[in-house]
This record gives sequence, structure tokens and C-alpha cells, in this order.
Amino acid sequence: MDELRTKYIDAIAAAADEAALEELRVQAVGKKGEVSLKMRELGKMTPEERQVAGPALNALKNEINSALAAKKVALADAALDARLATEWLDVTLPARNRRVGTIHPISQVTEEVTAIFADMGFAVAEGPQIETDWYNFDALNIPGHHPARAEMDTFYTHRAEGDERPPHVLRTHTSPVQIRSMEKTGAPIRIICPGRVYRADYDQTHTPMFHQVEGLALGKDISMANLKWVLEEFFSAFFGTEVKTRFRASHFPFTEPSAEVDIQCSWEGGTVKVGEGDDWLEVLGSGMVHPKVLEAGGIDPNEYQGFAFGIGIDRLAMLKYGIPDLRAFFDSDLRWLRHYGFASLDQPTLHGGLNR
Repeated sequence: MDELRTKYIDAIAAAADEAALEELRVQAVGKKGEVSLKMRELGKMTPEERQVAGPALNALKNEINSALAAKKVALADAALDARLATEWLDVTLPARNRRVGTIHPISQVTEEVTAIFADMGFAVAEGPQIETDWYNFDALNIPGHHPARAEMDTFYTHRAEGDERPPHVLRTHTSPVQIRSMEKTGAPIRIICPGRVYRADYDQTHTPMFHQVEGLALGKDISMANLKWVLEEFFSAFFGTEVKTRFRASHFPFTEPSAEVDIQCSWEGGTVKVGEGDDWLEVLGSGMVHPKVLEAGGIDPNEYQGFAFGIGIDRLAMLKYGIPDLRAFFDSDLRWLRHYGFASLDQPTLHGGLNR
């Protein structure tokens, strides 16, 4: 037994890896190992011999198993130390830059517009993007022969043969929200209606889907002078400089009188600068709400009057942030989004300044 103890304890101490250690375990205490075979010989011994040899064999087996376990732990520790020596990390180094998403210019401008009008007492109203032609056209005093109602300009939803329900369209403006709001809350009212709208058009300054914000203010003594003040206050806050407006007579079915609104600007090197110079840029349509539109919304036109206006959010973003092509808003080009996008934690606000 002393020879076995010396043989295996020394071999275990000299084992270089776990494979060699496992081989020694099998040779010593496996089913056919030398110590196991000695244990089987106990049955051939006299009781007196077994009383001496049995405890000695058990002690030897336990000692070898303990040596095996200790060596296995030592080999694992050595392997870990070797790995740590090659796979170290300096935790004081700065972290790698991680690309994060950005706020889309349309979302940003929508928030800016909402903040400015909210400061002037306007609430935000929303409505469905699929509308009946009554809300989209009839209630807004747009006659049946108007070009806007043609399928070449408006997206109509498909109807099965024999379906007699009123036709539905993808709304061409957010004006139906004004009708729904008048029906719901009555007058007086001050709201803006931002949202997606759809028209069958596609070029550098038009896309089949774009974004609008329309405003409505109704009261007993509201006039075009209020409209002009509201728009000039809005543009001055939005562009961060005093902006003058010019009204030109126009015609819209839903307003009377109607006016196209231009803002003061200058052109330098192919770029437009708002709020300076002697040129003018058309930006929106507006006017006093037509009596028939008030009646469609359940408002008495003999008691209330007010103004309405509509402007493209995408166009505002193009003007303010120098974006040349409207189609790029919807191309999902990561380079464009990273260039024109806003950091989620560094957005302009009304109180902190809307300009980057």
C-alpha cells in the first residue's frame, strides 16, 4: 500500500492536464483500478487480516480521491489564470460609441408647432385617416364636380360590387378633424389638427403621403386681423426671428374670404432665408370659415365666426432645416436620418429655443 500511495500521489502531482488526471483516476480507483482490485481481495483474507487491511485500503482510496480532487481544482485555476492573462480588459478605457436612433425632422417639427400653438391657447385634435367623402368634401363645401374629388387626385378605398355604403377616401387634408371637433365641442373653439394626409402626387415637392397642420379658431368677434397676428407670432417663434406676412386674395371652398399667405424672405446662393430681404414665399392657405362649413359642424354662422389655415409640416421642416427634396423624408436613408435627425435628449423646446 505504501508503494501504491507513493506511486499515485506522485503521478497525480505531476499530471499536466485533466485528461492525464482522469487516466490516473481510472488506473487507481476505477472499477478495474489497482486499489479496487485490492479491495476485492479482502474476501480472501482472515477476519484478523481484514481488520487491518480494510481500514488501510479505505484510507488509501480516500487519500487518492482527495489528491485527485485537489489537483483538478489546481488545474482549473491554472487554466483560468492563463485565460485571464490573455483576455484582460482595462475597465478605465472609455466605452465604444454605440449608434442610437434620431428624432425624424417631421416628428421634431410637429412637436415644435404643437408647442408654439399650445402657448397661444390652441388644443390638439386628431381624427381618422380614412374618412367618408362627406367629412372630407361635402361638409367642407367642396362640390361634387370639384377636381379634388377626382380619382386622379384622391385615393378612394375599394368597394365590392353592390356595396351601397358612402365612399371612403384617404383624407386629403386634416380639415375633417375640424368638422368632427365642431360637432363634438361646439363653439367657441381653438384647435390645431396635425397629421398624415394623402394625395395622388409625386415630385420634388410633393409626395403621395405628407403631413399637415391645420388651425381653427371660432368665436363671436374673431377676424382676419386675429389670423394675421396668430400666423406672424407662429412664424416668428418657429424660425427664431421676426417674420412679416403678406396676404393675397385667393379662393377656397371652405373659407370666405380666402387668402394665400406669403412670408418675408431672401434668396442667396440658391438658399432661402426667412425673415429678411425683399422677396416673398408662399407657405399656406387661410381665410374666414365659410358659413356652410360652420353649419355642417353644427355651429350657428349668425352667432359665431372664425378663421382657419393649413400648412405642410414637411414644407416647414424643409424651410427651417435646409432640406432640398421632400421625397428624402420617406426614403429611410440612414445617412440622411443621421444628418438631419435630432438627438432624443437634445430636442429644441419653446422655452429653451427652437433652433439648433
